[in-house]
This record gives sequence, C-alpha cells and structure tokens, in this order.
Amino acid sequence: MLTRLKLRNFKSWPDTGDLTLRPITGLFGANSSGKTSLLQALLLLKQTSESSDRGLVFHFGDLTTPVDLGNFQSVVHGHDTGAEMEFALDWEIGKPFKVVDIKSADKEVLSDQKLGFSVLTSRPGGGKIPRLVVGKMCYRVGEARFGMQRKEKKGKAEYELYSTDTALQFIRIVGRAWPLPAPVKSYGFPDQVRACYQNAGFLADLQLALEECLERVLYLGPLRAYPERQYTWTGAQPGDMGQAGEAVVDAILASRERGQTISPSPKRRRLTLEAYVARWLKQLGLVHEFRVEPIGGEGSQIFQVKVRKTRRSEEVLITDVGFGVSQILPVLVLCFYVPEGSTILLEQPEIHLHPAVQSGLADVLIDAWKNRKVQIVLESHSEHLLRRLQLRIADETVSKDDVGLFFCSADAGGSSITKLELDMFGNITNWPKDFFGDEFEEIAAMTQAAQKRRKEEAG
Repeated sequence: MLTRLKLRNFKSWPDTGDLTLRPITGLFGANSSGKTSLLQALLLLKQTSESSDRGLVFHFGDLTTPVDLGNFQSVVHGHDTGAEMEFALDWEIGKPFKVVDIKSADKEVLSDQKLGFSVLTSRPGGGKIPRLVVGKMCYRVGEARFGMQRKEKKGKAEYELYSTDTALQFIRIVGRAWPLPAPVKSYGFPDQVRACYQNAGFLADLQLALEECLERVLYLGPLRAYPERQYTWTGAQPGDMGQAGEAVVDAILASRERGQTISPSPKRRRLTLEAYVARWLKQLGLVHEFRVEPIGGEGSQIFQVKVRKTRRSEEVLITDVGFGVSQILPVLVLCFYVPEGSTILLEQPEIHLHPAVQSGLADVLIDAWKNRKVQIVLESHSEHLLRRLQLRIADETVSKDDVGLFFCSADAGGSSITKLELDMFGNITNWPKDFFGDEFEEIAAMTQAAQKRRKEEAG
C-alpha cells in the first residue's frame, strides 16, 4: 500500500510537503487546483517503470500511456528548466524486505516492511543542457537509505554509491574502482554496481520492489467508454479496465473463465465477479439484474450485456438503459477484479451518476478496502460521496484512520494542499473556504452554527 507522496516543482506544485496516503484517500478542490497532477505523478513513475527505454529518465508519455505530459519543460513548475524536480514515494509490503550479511547468509543486517524511494532530477547548467539527468536517487528500508548521487570531478560528471546505515557500508571489489555510469531510468542501479561492489546485490531487489509496487497501481480515467450492443472476447486477460473502462467485459469474462470468486463478508457464500457486480448495481438502485451472455450459445466469441431495470420489466441491452450504469460499471469491476493489495487511481468516478449513487459509491470503495485490501486514491468533486464517507466514519463502518481527505487550492504561486481533519464522528473540523462552492459552504456553516447552539443550550 502507498503510504506517502511528496512532489517538488512538478506542474502546479512548488512543494506538496509530505502527503500521508490512507486506504481511502480523497482529493477535493476546484478545477485546475492540482488534484489531477497528484495522480499524474504516480502514473508518470508507473509508465517510466514499464518503458523499454532504459536511457529515459522519465517516460513523459505518448498515445499508448495513461498520461502524456510532453517533456520536462512542460511539467517542471513554472516551466523553469533550471529548477530541480523531486519525487518521493513510500509504501508498505506484506513481508519484510531483508538484507543479509554477505559473510553469513543467515544474519540479517536489515529487515523492514516500510520502503521508500526518492529522486531529484534536473537539467545541468541551469537548464541550458537539454538532457535530463538524475542528481540523486535514494531507496529507504526502514530508516536506512541507499542510493546514488551525481558528482562533478575534474569537469566530468560521475556517480557514487552511498549508504547511511553504519551496519552496511558498501565494499569495493579490489581492482574495480571504476566510476559508475548514470542510473537506469530514474530509479534503477546500473549493472556496474553489482560488478564493482561485494555487497550491493540487494539493490536490484529494491529496484524490483519499486517496480512491483508501481505494477499494482491501476488507473481509470474520468471519460469512460460508451456501452456497446455487443462485445467480442477472444480470451483476453486484461490487467485492468483500460483508461476508459473499455476492457470491462473482457475482465468479467476472464474472471469467469478463471473461476474467480469473492466473499461479501465472513461466513457468506462466495460470488463470482459478475454476481458481485450485479449485487452492487442492485444495491445502488441502478438495475435489478445484470448478466453477460454469449450470442449463439456456448463457444461463441460475441457477447451482450443484458440488464433488467426492475423485477417485472423486460430484459434489455445495457445500451438501452440510463448512461449511469455503463459509467459506474468499470469502477465496480476494477475494484473487485484487480489483485488484492492493488492501488486504484480514480478520476471523478462520480461523473454521470445520480447523487444517491454518488453516495453509494463511497460504500463500494469501503467494501473494496475492507474486503480485498484494495487502496483507493480518488480525485472528486462530489459532496455526496464525501458526506457518505463522513457518515461511515460516524457509524463505525470504517475508521477515520483509514480515510485521508485533502483540499487542493491554487493561486498565482501555484497549488497548495490542506489536510482535512476528521473527528471520530466524521466531522471536518477545519472547513476550507469555498470547499464545494457557496451551497456546500452554507451547509457547513449551518452545521457549525447548530453545533455551537447545542453547546450554548447545554451550558
């Protein structure tokens, strides 16, 4: 699970400070306040790790990637090419990451489930050199840090390996005091590290741990695909729903073929993904029945998605009911299709949904966390979703420590962020100005006034 994010000089953010990420993290704020940029930073790291080009510090994107950010000049804050851009990410893993003594393989030097990564990048010469370079790259295991940093020696740039842990200092192999080349991409140790040092083999495992962490980060965009009257499935096993949810039927059928089942709660009968999604669609009041069936019988590669609006209504295609069903379907399937322990990034999941369904969406996200340990980081404008999260904290469905809410705002100097403080009853005690516009501010003021009157009358 991701636990911390920090950005400096990225897009509208001069410095986010340390953002603590929770199992359910909500980013709220006005348009162009920097919310989406926080998700884009994670996607930039993910698509860089998936790129086959080892020489790119960052893969800023193209038509095939989740985000296309242009180039360094496009993303650096204020388009200041002489500035240094920083990314930092912390996460926790299920089993401790262990480092053993090379002289005694059974002696642990380090063991911790908390890992971290940070990188500083810039264009040398005050931005005059077009090539982006890594100034410093660092991994963290617990409190120990290991990394590479760039040094200028006799007018030539070289890289040095370093460790802050006194129990594990890197030992050079005799006769191999060669300078190290630049890191691979923005996060990888070059092969020469293992060749030149006796005890640096674990660094490749740290790099792998970051890649595995980013592989578990999945994304669904705000503009989702229109439903179709029929779908062709040739056996694809998608890893997610696609950026616009276009692979949702593929995912349902792949799950069916694998025999994937989900338990709604302890001691209750396990359901197929399709049945679980149908259960949520019914609970949200969108349809009474939902199913995916082949056209032409068993063995067909052509499928249709059919729904029944009410118990007594006729069964129709998904294209013939309200648009909201097809818009929330990728969200539902993604939450319960991805491997347990994944992190899902959602942009405006409430688009095209009735307010009551927006509220119910919060229950879906809570279910995904409590039932499958799927972390959710969402960017939203929905006061209804927020209100339901507050209610579920108040009725103890979810702990306030499992929910992190942030309000983003922007001015001429860039974006800034405020952590919303929640009490044990789900109340936000530090309402920012213009949180959801005038109407929602009135509701907040009314709530605060009512609380004040109750205290006065009680006193």
